[in-house]
Amino acid sequence: MLARPWLSCLLLPAFIVSVAANVAPTFLPNMTAVKLPEDLPVGAEAFWLAAEDLDNDPLTYGISGTYAYFFSVTPATGEVKLAYTLDYETLYFFDVIISVTDHHNNPKEKKLQVIVDDRNDNAPVFKNTADFSTSISETLPVGSLVFSVLAEDKDTGPAGVVRYFIQEVIPSTGDSKYLFSILPNGSIILNGSLSYNNKSAFYQLELKACDLGGEYNNSFIIQCSSPVFLSISVVDQPDLDPQFVRELYSASVAEDAPQGTSVLKVEAVDRDKGINDRVTYRISNSTRPGWFDIGPDGVIRVSGSLDREQLLKDDEEVQVQVTATEEHPNIYGQEAKVSIWVMLRVTDVNDHKPEFFNCSLPACTFSPQEAQANFIGSVDEHASTRIPIDDLTMVVYDPDKGSNGTFLLSLEGPNAQAFSVIPERAAGSAEVQVLVRAPSLVDYEKQPVMLVKVVAVDSVSRNSSVAMVTIHLRDINDHRPTFPHGLYNLSVLEHSKNGFVITDGIHASDPDTGEGGRITYSLLPGNGADIFEVDPVSGNLTVKNSELLDREKQAVYYLTLQATDGGNLSSSTMLHVYLLDINDNPPVVSGSYNIFVQEEDGNVSVTIQAHDNDQPGTNNSRLYFSLLPSPYSHNFSVDPDTGLLRNLGPLDREAIDPALGGRIVLTVRVADCGEPVLSTEVNVTITVEDINDNVPIFSQLSYTFPVMERDPGVMVGVVKAWDADQTEANNRISFSLSGGGASNFMIRGSVLESGQAEGHLRLASDVSLNYEAQASYNLTVSAENPDPQGAEAKAGIFVPVEDVNDEPPTLDAASLRGIRVTENGSQHGLVAEVVARDVDTAAQLEVQLVNVLCTKAGADVGSLCHGWFSVLANGSVLINQSEAIDYETCDLVTLVVRAYDLTTDPRFQAYSDNGSLLITIEDVNDNAPYFLPENKTFVIIPELVLPNQQVASVRSRDNDSGSNGAIVFSIFQVDFITEDGTVIPFQGYFRVSTSSEANTFIGNIELVTSLDSTLRGIYQVTVQAQDRPSVGPAHTSKITLNLFTVDQSYRVRLQFSTNKEEVGANTEKIMAALAQATRTTVYIVDIKDLDSTARARGRSYLDAYFVFSNGSALTLDELNVLIREDQDSLTQLLQLGLVVLGSQQSQESDVLKMLTGSIVGLGVALLLVIVIMTMVLVCVRKSYRRKLWAMKAAKEARRTAAGVMPAVSAIPGTNVYTSERANPMLNLSTKDLGFESQSSSSDLDHISLNSLDNNSVDLEKDKQETKVEPLHSLMEPDTEPLSVVLSGRKAGAGGQQNELSFTNAGLDTTDL
Repeated sequence: MLARPWLSCLLLPAFIVSVAANVAPTFLPNMTAVKLPEDLPVGAEAFWLAAEDLDNDPLTYGISGTYAYFFSVTPATGEVKLAYTLDYETLYFFDVIISVTDHHNNPKEKKLQVIVDDRNDNAPVFKNTADFSTSISETLPVGSLVFSVLAEDKDTGPAGVVRYFIQEVIPSTGDSKYLFSILPNGSIILNGSLSYNNKSAFYQLELKACDLGGEYNNSFIIQCSSPVFLSISVVDQPDLDPQFVRELYSASVAEDAPQGTSVLKVEAVDRDKGINDRVTYRISNSTRPGWFDIGPDGVIRVSGSLDREQLLKDDEEVQVQVTATEEHPNIYGQEAKVSIWVMLRVTDVNDHKPEFFNCSLPACTFSPQEAQANFIGSVDEHASTRIPIDDLTMVVYDPDKGSNGTFLLSLEGPNAQAFSVIPERAAGSAEVQVLVRAPSLVDYEKQPVMLVKVVAVDSVSRNSSVAMVTIHLRDINDHRPTFPHGLYNLSVLEHSKNGFVITDGIHASDPDTGEGGRITYSLLPGNGADIFEVDPVSGNLTVKNSELLDREKQAVYYLTLQATDGGNLSSSTMLHVYLLDINDNPPVVSGSYNIFVQEEDGNVSVTIQAHDNDQPGTNNSRLYFSLLPSPYSHNFSVDPDTGLLRNLGPLDREAIDPALGGRIVLTVRVADCGEPVLSTEVNVTITVEDINDNVPIFSQLSYTFPVMERDPGVMVGVVKAWDADQTEANNRISFSLSGGGASNFMIRGSVLESGQAEGHLRLASDVSLNYEAQASYNLTVSAENPDPQGAEAKAGIFVPVEDVNDEPPTLDAASLRGIRVTENGSQHGLVAEVVARDVDTAAQLEVQLVNVLCTKAGADVGSLCHGWFSVLANGSVLINQSEAIDYETCDLVTLVVRAYDLTTDPRFQAYSDNGSLLITIEDVNDNAPYFLPENKTFVIIPELVLPNQQVASVRSRDNDSGSNGAIVFSIFQVDFITEDGTVIPFQGYFRVSTSSEANTFIGNIELVTSLDSTLRGIYQVTVQAQDRPSVGPAHTSKITLNLFTVDQSYRVRLQFSTNKEEVGANTEKIMAALAQATRTTVYIVDIKDLDSTARARGRSYLDAYFVFSNGSALTLDELNVLIREDQDSLTQLLQLGLVVLGSQQSQESDVLKMLTGSIVGLGVALLLVIVIMTMVLVCVRKSYRRKLWAMKAAKEARRTAAGVMPAVSAIPGTNVYTSERANPMLNLSTKDLGFESQSSSSDLDHISLNSLDNNSVDLEKDKQETKVEPLHSLMEPDTEPLSVVLSGRKAGAGGQQNELSFTNAGLDTTDL
């Protein structure tokens, strides 16, 4: 024992040397502050912890402090990654404690300041949106302030500067679109005029606020607020006149209506709908003043006597102007009023009878003074039926209307049977006519004057009027003249002199006297009326026109002679006048004679057709033919009787004077045999026709005409030919072409002189020659006469085509076939060659680049690829920028090229059509996969999560294509971070499956095996994304996910008064109420019925977790507070049967304690029975000793602390009283009850005695641990007597001051 101090002294220097030799590590001087952007993704590298150790010992790094949860650190390397999202707006800087240790010295700690750099992660938010409504006057001037809004952006710099926009104005019309504008300070200004009635009484503006933009997630973005709506009510002003509710008012009233009768009600309203001022009425004008008035209610009433008949000129209407005036003046201080004309029609009453007037409509005035009862007229005797009486102007008039003005007309009097009246029925007014009904009764010789009465009767009132009509008859001529014979035959020489009397013995007679018996003669119109005439008095027939008296035109005339008396009655007779012939007509030759005959073989044989119009069969009409001498008459003869003309020998065209054109003219005389002899001469023209016996001849046997190509319609050359024939018909020449390509040419002939012609050869106007298609043409030109039987002449034409550089070049399609080029500098130099061709002989070609099209996945990407390739003039396609070729920006380059001929004629196209050379860019695996940001928090409840269940997911993309862009996920690493920061590797607990959607690959992280539900902390799962290139190495990227765990300590149990079936049926309502109260996600674990043996207040229970989106969960106390604060949710849960709220452990502990209490109670009861029996048999003692024990028990009961449960068995009480009638557990007063008087043999006494013998309380055992439970019930339990007694006690002798309570459901004295 004494050697140990000396040994320590010897070893102490060695330890001191060892410690002094190793130096503690120190952080680098720059490890004082770090600046991080707030949008740094979780799992991304934040910074590195860097320390130096002179001993080069392995270092271990760590982070601690209040805000250490923001980071995770790799202890061995010092790499710090972000573990929790940063937010500049809530925490823009904070401190953490960084530490480093070399495991030889104490860890070195240092405070590191973390500065959070702001990013544009917040959108502007409007303030006080609950008050976004206002009212403005409709007369508010343009430019006035309507409302001011304010939006705030928590970001700083330009990202926090707010701009305001009006997205939409509702109602959306052309007027309202620009009615309002908003200033940069949020002031909304009125830009146009308002109108409550004509435009809108309410507007709603959709407002939006945006910041000026800033960086967020490595991109410049502009954040905009959610749209808000500003309600603007337009306040109406009295600026409009009132308006009648109807555009037209009209009504009818009887002319006998009494005063005060209501006729019509008009109504006007204030057009200012928001004011609706009261309106008053008055009659401001009327066509019949005093007849009507109007009341304040707008009702028009009769105020005077009415007479419809006074309104006939006014269409029976009274026009009343009603003015409506608002009670208050308008905004201009003037009366607001409006007027309207009201039409009131006065209806008829039958108060008049029909009367007669001597006038003609419509000139009648119908004044009462003009009514008459006597009328005069006249008519011819025996006038036809329905002939009206002359000179009778009678009108019947009844001023009443409709049936009241309808009347009936009839005739009465001595001569009423001879006449009738029309109309028989009429209304209002009508002209009356008296007509002849029976002509035989109207006889002048019997009665020269006749009388009738016209009676007019009102069809309703039967009132009538009578008019007397005096009719004077006129005499008529009723006999006509007569001739003795109906036919007279007369004769006269043709062409007798004018006035020659043909007959004077024809006369007519008429028995009438006076004017009716005076006869006048006349010829009725017809054949001969202009040749003959008759004396009107004597009736003598004479010649009127000797020139027309021609027998050859008409040999007999049929005339009608009429005799007419003074009364225009007439009769007629027929006259037949025969003309006698004289020789007054020369012969007449019919037609003209033009004879055509071919020379040599032709003969002339023609008969001269002639006639004489004098009387046939006489010398006046017999004819004689003769031929008069002429230069060629000796060659012909004519028959004197028949007039047949013949030639005496062959005719020769060449013997005729060429100036005559082959024509011979002969004269034939035709004479009659009358006295004197009359004759006529006629010319006969004989044309000797020429025979075509000559062939056309060309001036040359062949012609050569060179032509430039591409000249349409150009003149090629001229050919000439002639024909020896003398007539145009035989020497007229026409030209035609034949040979290959003749359709391209046209030849047009023209006559130079008789027998000579030339043909002009030219190209068609729409045709030009093409050297490349045909270099020359061999044609044949033919000259021929029109005679199809005639011969033709031919000559050759050679047309050489001279070349012009006129054809555009072309691109060889084979050279434009698409090619493929690999990206990222894989190829260089020549990649293709574009070939151009031209058919012209002197072409000089070059290839030009017209345009470059850059597309990615079919979409235009602008000019990204313009410098990648170049095209030389010889068509070579070269790579310019091999390293710049990038498949991810452009996968297809289209080179638009064309060929250009430098020597093309300026008149023609020098360029070819554009061609496209497609260059497909092939992908190279040059992009690593990248993860898409996910704004999600993953939470795991180990108790609920089962194997093969998805617990998280990631999304990734790769800009490469095909297999280069295909991604497969794998679990790279899994660590569990405990609450104290300890990192525990967990391998094999998770797996990831890969799926794809469009271009996005999804990794679903699934649980492989069950997790430990008691662990508290975060699972950090690192997922790796790797592409799968067909060639070359693969690229990878990683992301670390935080999976927050919720262990069983957060499991909460809720008891319900209903069974589990009803709780299960109400699960959705229960979860909704709990989610509303807690703002968490509710995960239900189990729903079961409670054990019926347990003395619990509920019938079933529900176990659940309450988890926030950040992975934290509610404890029992926090849940209790949140539910009590939300009275609506609490009320709903109580209605659904919630009775008790507690943790699973506490309630399981309660059940266990209840079971334990029951077993202990049963054991104590059994022990009590044994003790009582023993006491009864062994010991009968005096009451004094029992009294002392009872007093001690009562004293100890008072001193016992409430809620302390002794470890030993205890009997809480009994209904059996002691002999002192005192129950110490109920704290009843003790007194001497006379124990001695109790019989020792009483069973009750023995039971009472022994019930307290072992009911001792050991206060020293109060020191044992007592579990204190919080309030577990939402409803107060029923009062339990023993609890009431004990609740009034203070702490026991142990000195414990805290008031504890415990409810043991198994020990309940309520029943006592």
